[in-house]
Amino acid sequence: MDIKPILATLGRHKFTVFLLIAQIALTCAIVCNAIFLISQRLERMAIPSYIAEHELVYLQLAFIGARPDAMARTEADLAGLREVQGVKSAMIIDHLPMSGSSSNSSLWLDPAQQMETMDATQYFGENLLSTLGVQLEAGRAFNPEEYRDLDKIDKALQTGDMKEIPTSVLITRAVADRLWPGQNPLGKQVYIGRNFALTVVGVVKGLVRPNLLERGAQYSLIHPVRLSMSAGSYYVLRCDPKDRERVLKAALAKLNALDPNRIVLDSGTWDQMRYNFFRNDRAMAGILMGVCLALLVVTALGIVGLASFWVSQRNRSIGVRRALGATRGHILTYFQTENFLLTTFGIVLGMVLAYGINLFLIVHYELPRLPLTYLPVGAMLLWCLGQAAVLGPALRAAAVPPVVATRSV
Repeated sequence: MDIKPILATLGRHKFTVFLLIAQIALTCAIVCNAIFLISQRLERMAIPSYIAEHELVYLQLAFIGARPDAMARTEADLAGLREVQGVKSAMIIDHLPMSGSSSNSSLWLDPAQQMETMDATQYFGENLLSTLGVQLEAGRAFNPEEYRDLDKIDKALQTGDMKEIPTSVLITRAVADRLWPGQNPLGKQVYIGRNFALTVVGVVKGLVRPNLLERGAQYSLIHPVRLSMSAGSYYVLRCDPKDRERVLKAALAKLNALDPNRIVLDSGTWDQMRYNFFRNDRAMAGILMGVCLALLVVTALGIVGLASFWVSQRNRSIGVRRALGATRGHILTYFQTENFLLTTFGIVLGMVLAYGINLFLIVHYELPRLPLTYLPVGAMLLWCLGQAAVLGPALRAAAVPPVVATRSV
């Protein structure tokens, strides 16, 4: 089809055409960036944990009053929890993956470095691998004699007794690849706080951090540190997924029977913890999807309204064309081509705006650069939307009979 007559017609309605192109351009720019941000949120929510997600329940408690015998009470608690029917393994841990609170430390390959190489989360707890289901990929797990009580470590740091400071560490594969890419990390040393040298004895496949996922979701260390119950730690039990609710109730009853002078701060399944951790991400994705839908609906209504107005204004000229031999298919193609041109102009301008908006987000919110693949996705979406929106008015235009051309104005 010759588009010169179409362009000439559009040139007689410059302001209306400009408004529609601007609307399509703004929609294209926002939708491209919104779809990218939604994909980022969905990708974040799909981060693997590398633990037995559907087999874990947790309890977080706090003592009422001082407990100088906390370690003995913790051992009694763990012994009691292991007696609960259905419990495969039990442990106490300082922070749970995706719990939102973590203990982090900077790592150096050489204490003489000007800046640290990276930072990672530190996990403490005995029986961590078996209880959480973390997979050992290389090396070995900790030997029983390597574990040290956290209370004794704190005292050793004050007195300078380095014998109580554990020197072995397990690291994730992500940490190993960051510190020693392409090398065998076993037996190598890494420094924490420049002062303490740790020897890598094993590498686990992965262990997601409690938070700070944007700084390396799998950057985690495991230390041979034995904990006692405190307000911030968790009892973690591993059981069959179908037994979780029953095991959780029985565990709470067991702990209350052992010592009723404490309160339950939190309890639940790890699936619930993960769900709550990504609550804001789900809300943001939902808001962005709502914005995209609203913009697309408004743009579609704009196209329908303008096309309907132009059809009503051109009834006589359409009738003349029909009288001169134009078929319904010709009229339909004319309006669809006209809309395709308007949409294309808007998309081209929208891609420029999309890139500009992304640069603004990069500078002010530290978001990643918009991949170019999202631009054609947005373009195809708007092209399809434009053709679908104009179809109704175009069909009405094609239905105008030739006799209209003979009517008086």
